[in-house]
Amino acid sequence: MVQAATTAERVILRYSAGLPDLTPAQWLLAALGALGVGFSKAGLAGIGLLHIVIFAFLFGARDSTGVVLPMLLAGDVTAVTAFHQHARWDYIRRMLPPACLGVMLAASVMRRLDDALYKPVIGWIILVLAALQILRMWRPTLLGNVPHSRSFAWISGLLVGAATMLANAAGPIFALYTIAVALPKLEIVGTSAWFFLLINAFKVPFSFGLGLIHGQTLLLNVLLVPLILVGVFSGRLVVRRLPQRAFEILMLVFAGVASLRLIGLF
Repeated sequence: MVQAATTAERVILRYSAGLPDLTPAQWLLAALGALGVGFSKAGLAGIGLLHIVIFAFLFGARDSTGVVLPMLLAGDVTAVTAFHQHARWDYIRRMLPPACLGVMLAASVMRRLDDALYKPVIGWIILVLAALQILRMWRPTLLGNVPHSRSFAWISGLLVGAATMLANAAGPIFALYTIAVALPKLEIVGTSAWFFLLINAFKVPFSFGLGLIHGQTLLLNVLLVPLILVGVFSGRLVVRRLPQRAFEILMLVFAGVASLRLIGLF
């Protein structure tokens, strides 16, 4: 009874607490992370490394997923507003069922996974997919029509769902999939915007159930949302000015750096 009461008190405190106690330097980092969320939602998916690392540093890798999720949703809504006309719904419908299954599988084991285990797993997933796409860019005929097969979509979708639930690190994976199926850059951005709005909304009940979203995280999000909007519209200008090939190479570089950081090589 005493333990139950203590747990209940801890939950009430988390939901009624004010802003997190951060130093001025940490607030600046949080602001930079919010800008990074916006840039990633504008199509520079690999920049997701920025907010993943910053918020993991500030709040711990597991708890940071709950801090970041409402920010991602705010960025998703803004990105959909800006790029909705470019979405390819055939690819969204193909990827969404396996991604939802990946979210559920990841949520079921998340209580038993600590930062030391699941961050390297996500890093290796991204690294392998980045290496595969670099190989395909070098040898365009490699694997033929495999990227357009149903099995490739399901494997990619499962990885995206697991990665987004475990570490909000699915942006580079989804970007690699859309590059592999040869979508133009604006269709990549529009398709990603709608896909992640849907999958992040699907994640919300699981994050609440795991205690990752609470009053303190929501209050922090209210303060940082304006910076997310700035990041989305600034990133939109950058994306529109990048040539297609440069866009793909830039996303692959970001994805590779993100994976190495998650694995812990630097």
